[in-house]
Amino acid sequence: MHIPTPSLFTRLGKTAAAVLAAVLAAGLLAAGAVHAAEPQVSLKTTMGEIVLELDPEKAPKTVDNFLQYVKSGFYKGTIIHRVEDGFVIQGGGMDAKLQGRATRKPIKNESDNGLSNAAYTVSMAREAHPDSATSQFFINLGDNAGLDYPNMNGSGYAVFGKVVKGREVVDKIKGVVVDDVRGVKNVPVTPIVIQSATLLKGDKAVK
Repeated sequence: MHIPTPSLFTRLGKTAAAVLAAVLAAGLLAAGAVHAAEPQVSLKTTMGEIVLELDPEKAPKTVDNFLQYVKSGFYKGTIIHRVEDGFVIQGGGMDAKLQGRATRKPIKNESDNGLSNAAYTVSMAREAHPDSATSQFFINLGDNAGLDYPNMNGSGYAVFGKVVKGREVVDKIKGVVVDDVRGVKNVPVTPIVIQSATLLKGDKAVK
């Protein structure tokens, strides 16, 4: 005759079982929260707000670097200094007088992360050397696969997030009048200023 083995909950008793169930449920909720906790940054500009959702899993060093600049207030007062319709808008390094700012040390290039420079993704700008990115970033206005790893001399431009709010703002910016100013090409005639860059938390994040 088969005698059923008492279940774990039966052997623990009702009170212990309830506690265990609560702990398990809390663990599942916490796991879900961790999974859904991609950081978001609000860029408030003179042409509207753009919210970026970052990808620390695919680009941990790049995201950490970007957030250091955000938290320090570095981006406040910088401008979108480059607008090329059909290609990119770029900012995060100069003020309205096209003066640069002292930056943190350059970071390791993370372009080999499986993310593509598709429309409305955000990537780090850099010089010719792959590991030269500091503060400047750009938003892709089209599918720029030519910027992906390894298409740029064995490297690429590291994608680290995407626009999750404010695509219409990006679309407005790409249509502004530009000119070449003191050796800097495609500068908006009317400065587009980043008034603030803040990390969104809790219910302020875009769902």
